[in-house]
Amino acid sequence: MSVNPLRRMRWVTVQTAGIMLAVLAGVSNSHAQVPRLQGQGSSATGQANAFAAQADDASALYYNPAGMTQLRGIQFMTGSYFIGGTTNFTSSSTGVNVTGDRGGNVAWPPPTHAYLTANLKDLGVTMFGDITVGVGVTVPFGVLTRYPANGPFNTAAVFATNPLMDIKPTIAYKLNDYLSFGVGADIYTYSSLFGEGHVEQKSMSPGPPASSIPAGTQLELYGKDTAAGFNVSMLYTPLRNEDNLPIANIGLVYRSQATLHLGGAFTTNGMKVSDAEATFVLPPIYTAAIGIWPVRNREREWKLEMDVDYTGWKSVRNLDVHLATGSTIPQPSNWSNAYTVMIGTEHKWLKLDRMPGWEIALRGGFMTQQNQIPNQTFNPSIPSSNTYVPSIGMGFLCKENGSFLGLKCSEALGLVKTKAIGMDLSYQALFYEERTITGNQNLTVNGLYKTMGHSGGLTLRFNF
Repeated sequence: MSVNPLRRMRWVTVQTAGIMLAVLAGVSNSHAQVPRLQGQGSSATGQANAFAAQADDASALYYNPAGMTQLRGIQFMTGSYFIGGTTNFTSSSTGVNVTGDRGGNVAWPPPTHAYLTANLKDLGVTMFGDITVGVGVTVPFGVLTRYPANGPFNTAAVFATNPLMDIKPTIAYKLNDYLSFGVGADIYTYSSLFGEGHVEQKSMSPGPPASSIPAGTQLELYGKDTAAGFNVSMLYTPLRNEDNLPIANIGLVYRSQATLHLGGAFTTNGMKVSDAEATFVLPPIYTAAIGIWPVRNREREWKLEMDVDYTGWKSVRNLDVHLATGSTIPQPSNWSNAYTVMIGTEHKWLKLDRMPGWEIALRGGFMTQQNQIPNQTFNPSIPSSNTYVPSIGMGFLCKENGSFLGLKCSEALGLVKTKAIGMDLSYQALFYEERTITGNQNLTVNGLYKTMGHSGGLTLRFNF
């Protein structure tokens, strides 16, 4: 299901260098640069993003908005992920080898998240019942990939970036101690706060006879856009302990697809060549999660959780390009729906003799993602493959009666008193299955791809 945009805008394309070449030289090869970024909070990422059933900090606004009803008072969270990695390619026809990266050792600027939630009942607003409201900003889809300009597939990809931002106004309602619901909007757009604030794609012209444009000419695509979707969620708590805290939770989340009606321009060495229009669909996502606490008392907590995501990439049926001349270049995508399985755990110490007023958490997990892109439409800008991701993390929370270097945590922000200040750290290693591409629409893309990635997360949180 798609939702109409909140306001009309001129849509700017998010196509690839392969489509640029299709327009300019008649080569059929396309790919939309929108891989999904799972991590949107370091507490969750340390558990391999198995968090939709727990959902007990402000990042619940992303993972399971219904979980916002578990949050007290006003809570603010912000952080970033520092992503690096390489893709090594060996051509099947020439044996030439090339290595790409994420724009450098670490992708910059890093994907960022921020959340603000407010429990209205805690703030004295009782006329609406148990309602929590919030707003978040995330980067749920995106890419930053760079290859040498003289590489073997430079006619398909040299550089790609797509820092798509999601603004998330959200509301959650607690029906009773067992059941909560959440609903929110997803406003996808671009901002100069994240990179260049637009999609950017670069490739090189192959030159004659494939193209009348001289070989080595830089082909570039850039643009920005806005679209809207929505999300609905549920949190069911069948079991609680004597302190009325959950010891079993079930979470369900649905994120709708959002349709981008795209229009923009191709350039050669900075000069506009042609207007073009296309449509791309951000996929619907279904999430189911179950979490249990084998131990949950006033001294420590131990949680186990399993989440499953189902992403409807099959909605990306084609990326047909409609030119200003009235002609159409067919661009089949034939993407496949894909599962992501996440298993995570957290062990939290609530009372520490040597650190009164502090809580410390250790986290770990494992995530596996299915490849969604077939050989024929594969593009090196997204080295898609089955992926295996182990995660570790730590969390530190200093409450009102805690102190750090002699300073009370409640006074850390000066005149603004806090009930708690926390920091979460996470690390993920991304192991991609080696993938051999054959039968691609762009013959230079055929070959062996070996990809490895790393992600470090830092999130700060403040409870008021």
